[in-house]
Formats: sequence, C-alpha cells, structure tokens
Amino acid sequence: MVSKGTIITVAILIAAVAGGVYYLWISAVPVNGTTPVFATASNVYIKAIHTDQGYAFDEQSTKTGKRTLSGTNIDPSIHIPKGTLVALHVINEDKDTGSEQDLNIDAFNVHTKHLKYFEAQTMNFLADKEGTYPYYSTLHPEMKGTIVVDP
Repeated sequence: MVSKGTIITVAILIAAVAGGVYYLWISAVPVNGTTPVFATASNVYIKAIHTDQGYAFDEQSTKTGKRTLSGTNIDPSIHIPKGTLVALHVINEDKDTGSEQDLNIDAFNVHTKHLKYFEAQTMNFLADKEGTYPYYSTLHPEMKGTIVVDP
C-alpha cells in the first residue's frame, strides 16, 4: 500500500514537471505565431540611445553571441533571411536624458513595453514574410529604421 505522503509527493512532482513543460512550450511560441518554433534564434541587439542629433536606435546583429555595440549604426536597416527565428534584444541605454524607450514592428506583432534606463526586453518573432517593414518608437517618433526580410 502506498502512503498518503508518497502520493502527495508524486502529485507535486507531476505538477512541477507539467508546469515546466507548459512554460517551455509557451516560451517557444514567437510573438507573431501560434505554434512553437524549435530552432536556434538569430540574435539582433538594438540599443535605444540619445546622441547629439537626438534619439536613435543602434544595432548589432550576430550569430555568434553579443558583441559591443559601436554607436555607428544609427537607425539601421536590418536584413534577415525569410524563415529566420529572430531573438530581438532591446535595451534602453539613454543615459543622457534617462527617458523611457520602446520599439515596435507592427508587421511581426513586436511591441516592447516602455523600458526605463538600462532595462532590457527580448522578444522572439518569425521573419515569415518577405518585404521591408518599419520599426519605430511610439515615445520618440524620430527613432525609426527598417527590417528587410530577404528571400
């Protein structure tokens, strides 16, 4: 006969495993999708900054990990091959004014929250349609660029 304590322990373990599987399943669903995508994401790093010309985005894309951003790719056009799972990492590095920043790509349902200074957010999306799509800030309209999804 199995004790009540053993049954409770097994039930707790099953619930924990089920919760973990559910979390992994949900986190694998890109913001513009309904099903999980189990692929290695291509990292795109975007800093929201303030320069002597005003607010801007600065970008660095890499498949080998994060590198130091240069501050020279202002409001860039980012090229991504169609079908790529993109991990978009956005960080507010506006130390000059300390204002909140955001980033939006309507075509792929990417909308960050309003990020405070040195706050970051990562969003996964699937570049599933060819074309040129704008990304922008709702807080600072001068901050904009384009995502180009190549065939």
